[in-house]
Amino acid sequence: MRIIRDRPGSFELEEVLRRPLFAHLATLSDDGPRDSPVWFLWEDEAIWIIGDDAADSFPARLRGHPSCALGIVQFERGIGLVRHVGIRGTASMEPFDRALAIRLLSRYLGGDRSKWDPRFLRSLETSTNVLVRVTPKTVVARDVSYEC
Repeated sequence: MRIIRDRPGSFELEEVLRRPLFAHLATLSDDGPRDSPVWFLWEDEAIWIIGDDAADSFPARLRGHPSCALGIVQFERGIGLVRHVGIRGTASMEPFDRALAIRLLSRYLGGDRSKWDPRFLRSLETSTNVLVRVTPKTVVARDVSYEC
């Protein structure tokens, strides 16, 4: 994985990737590019995303065209913080790992599963679930923060 830091300002990549931010997953389709907002987990130098073959279209697109990109932005208007992580890589479909899925969902929903919306608990038992693993080839890390 090659990390590109081509502008002034620096931040630890892990600092942004461990936050519960949305990523925008860009994929190719026969009808042109598509974008899917997703929750993610950064683990073992890969981005992990839960997909459902029955409900989500991005797993099928990635099987046909595994090259993809992710955009993640940490934006805090009150202090002028703007950090961007752009990832270009290759996706693979992996068997569903319930423990990994719980780690991913816990980032966004908290560790107490009794407080989760029931649909997320039900989603852990869905037989059509897959895990999408995006292996980065390049990562762009840019701090484009501004003075308030």
